[in-house]
This record gives sequence, C-alpha cells and structure tokens, in this order.
Amino acid sequence: MARKEISIGTSAWLLQAKDFLEEARRLKPGPERNELRQTAKVLREIAKLEAGSGSALDRGWRQRT
Repeated sequence: MARKEISIGTSAWLLQAKDFLEEARRLKPGPERNELRQTAKVLREIAKLEAGSGSALDRGWRQRT
C-alpha cells in the first residue's frame, strides 16, 4: 500500500486521526477498534471544518483591508 506524504501545513487534527487509525489497525475487530475508527472520523470532520473556517477568515480579512 502506498504511503501518503504529510505536508507541513497538515492539521494537528489529521495527525491525531492518523495515529488513531494506525492504532485501530493493530487491534482485532471489536468495539475498541470501532471506537478508535469513529474517533478518527470525527477528528477528520473537525479538520475539514477548521480548514473551511480558516479560508473563510482569510477571505474576510482581505475584504476589510
């Protein structure tokens, strides 16, 4: 499987999600593994929202100046 490179600007949320998924892969299928995968999913959603709000803030800043 190919590895993705992580850019310098990668969100801390995405890095945490990656760690949770790596840990989940080490576990046998079951509730603990599912919980880690669900947590990673939520962290990725937070990262998306953060990225969207950051770009919205940048646009607002440019409009004021």
